[in-house]
This record gives sequence, C-alpha cells and structure tokens, in this order.
Amino acid sequence: MHDTPPSVPDFTQWPSFPFEGDLHVKQLDDPVPVEPPRKGEGLRECTACNAPDDAYIWVGERWRVRAMDRPTGLPMVLILESRTHLDLGDLPNLLAAELGVMTVRLERAIRSLDGVARVHVNRWGDGSAHLHMWFLARPYGRLQLRGTFLSLWDSILPPISEEQWRENLALVAAWLAEFGGRPLAEPPRIQWQAPSSLLAQSAAAAAHAAAAQEEAVSVIEAAEEIPEPAVEDTPATVPTIDATDATKGDDGDGDGHGEGGDAGDGPQSRAVDTNREAVPAGGLGEPAPDAVPASAAASTPSDSPAAERVAASTTAPEGALDPAHDDPGPVIPSPRSAPTAVTDDGRTPPDVRAPR
Repeated sequence: MHDTPPSVPDFTQWPSFPFEGDLHVKQLDDPVPVEPPRKGEGLRECTACNAPDDAYIWVGERWRVRAMDRPTGLPMVLILESRTHLDLGDLPNLLAAELGVMTVRLERAIRSLDGVARVHVNRWGDGSAHLHMWFLARPYGRLQLRGTFLSLWDSILPPISEEQWRENLALVAAWLAEFGGRPLAEPPRIQWQAPSSLLAQSAAAAAHAAAAQEEAVSVIEAAEEIPEPAVEDTPATVPTIDATDATKGDDGDGDGHGEGGDAGDGPQSRAVDTNREAVPAGGLGEPAPDAVPASAAASTPSDSPAAERVAASTTAPEGALDPAHDDPGPVIPSPRSAPTAVTDDGRTPPDVRAPR
C-alpha cells in the first residue's frame, strides 16, 4: 500500500463531474476471499420475482418495465426486467434477441418525451441477480449532465413534479403497448399537490357552490317581490267594473264621456257585457254603419272621434243598447221608418198595408 494517497484523477476537472473543492481519494479495503451472494442468489430472496404486475408501468409475456417509487431529478428513469429469473449471461437466444428489440423500443419511447435529449442505457452486474437494464433520460440543453456521471446527477438535481412524472410514465407505457403488452401507468387525474393546496382547492369549490346557491336564492326572492296582477290590471278588451271603476267612470249624466269613458250611473252589480254588439238602428235588419262592439268602445279613448260615434250610438233612440245595463230593454222603433209586419205566407196584413 502506498504511503502517500493517490492523486485525484483528471475527470474530477470535467464539467460533468458533480463535485468540486478539496477532494481526496478513499483508501481501498482489503479484498475478501469469498464474495457474498447478490439478491436473488443462493438463499437470498429475489425482489423482482415476488413483485406483482401492478408494481410496473408496462407488462408483457416475457418482459416488464418499472419506475422508481417517486420522482427523481431526471425526466425519466426506468428499469427493464425479464419475467424469468435470469441474468444477462444466462439468457437464451430468444430472450437475448428480444432484449435488443425491447431496448430499442424503450429508448425510442423515452426519447419521444418533451425535454429529453438523450437516453443512457446502463447495466450494472453487481446489483440483483435478476436481469435489469437501466434507462436514464438526460434533459435537453443540460450539457453538464453528459457522460458517465448522469446517474449521480439524478440524486443531486431537485425532483421533477409528480404530475409531470406520472404523465411521462403514462406516455411511455402507451408507446410500448402499441407493440403489445398491457399498459398499467395512467395519466394523473387529480392535482398532485401539497395537502394545503388541496384544502385551498376544496375551499374554492365550496365557495363556488355556496355562491351558486346564494344566487339561486336571490332570484327566488326577487321573484317573490313581484306582485300578482290584480283584477283591474286585466286587458282592456275584457273590462270589469267594481266600486273603484264606478267612482272614476262617468260623471252620472249618462252620456258616457266621464273620466273613465264608461257609464257609472248604474249599480255596481250591473257590468258591461263585452261580448254583445249594439243592436242595429233599423231594428232586426242590417246593422247600422256606426254600430261597433262595446269592447271596442271600451278600449278606445273617450276623446277620439271613434269614441264619440260609439257614445252617440249607445245613447241614440234608434234601439241601440246602453252599455251600462245588462238588459237592453224593448227596442224602440224609429219614427221615420215603421217596421213592416209580414204574415207566414209572405203577405202584408190589411190593417198595416200602406195607403193607396
């Protein structure tokens, strides 16, 4: 053993070397006569053989791909394992050929991710006795991470977000599933954030629901403040007269030109029949030109010429109905034209025949 410690190698000056400062080389331990068994050798239990398929992101008939337990500093770190408990030198020709195909597929899948420049493929034979190949993605633009020390930088760099990590796993699993097998990794369906952020999101959702409920109540309250339409607010085409209408109707002289435009000299219980039409001035013959329905007279303003004609027709003695009474009463014949009586056979009686 050298009395002086060996000098620090030159690679410690490489830009990719992750450490700086005063470095010293460790002293080597004495070699052991018999090496201990690896995991999966002898009596040691194999972790890969006991792992269920749910622990992997993609599974096939003879190969499986798993990830780390949590996000690390690199965009992606995956491990390719064989289902059969074999090491690299123990692979039969079929599995050896498939190992090359699976290596190419997995390298392409990882390199297709956003922000990945290169994929490093490593196999360290001093780990588990079960074959496992490491795939490490180097971030794009990080030239300092090139080379041998990428695995060291993975432990030094801050881990990526869990949401991005799970999304990358789902993309790689879907890529491999295009050639067969079953993808088990799914994209994140919730925001993988701190509990405080989740509580804030829950509070925001509750506040939104409360605001929506408050808005609905406000609408209901506003609708309750709107009064129901009263009887007197009915359309003018179907008027009804009550005590208030009688007081603000006609002034009592029966001319139909009061403040309200209707006759108010009758009792309160005597309402205008709006469905009746004025009786023609000539009796039971053709209707008079000036006769209009009482509903039109009620809807026309009293100061218009049409209202004056309607009022004149309702107060004329030619047999028109007074709109203030339900019973029109007897029809008064006009003195200028007496009605002509006709018998059943169409002849005029002698007592009413016109003089020769």
